[in-house]
Amino acid sequence: MPTQLTPYLAFRDTAREALEFYRSVLGGEFTVSTFGEYGMGGPAERDRIMHGQLVTAGGMLLMASDRPDEIPLESENAISLSLSGDDADELTAYFTGLSDGGTVGVPLEKAPWGDSFGMVTDRYGIHWMINISGEAA
Repeated sequence: MPTQLTPYLAFRDTAREALEFYRSVLGGEFTVSTFGEYGMGGPAERDRIMHGQLVTAGGMLLMASDRPDEIPLESENAISLSLSGDDADELTAYFTGLSDGGTVGVPLEKAPWGDSFGMVTDRYGIHWMINISGEAA
């Protein structure tokens, strides 16, 4: 298997909810394991997600977990997830879905470099960039 770079998102106690939301937008199937399944975590953490992943029909992989209470959860915005391609309908639907309950920073529209581009922060505070190649949106 070739080396892959996979986004792994951290939440405090909303990883399951976030993965369900991302599945509603991106499609695919997700699986989760809880801390309790492995005999880990205190009473408040047993049902939290130790590891979850969403695999889309197109092969995208997104992983997430709930951070245990004793591990700090920084709210930095130094990371953005980027979705790009040439399927305008698919990528526009992703942008619209991710915008639901979120904040559009840059509307999805024609950019100076010829592609269509937009930025949104979803309802979980995750930053997304959508780029549609060539003539689109």
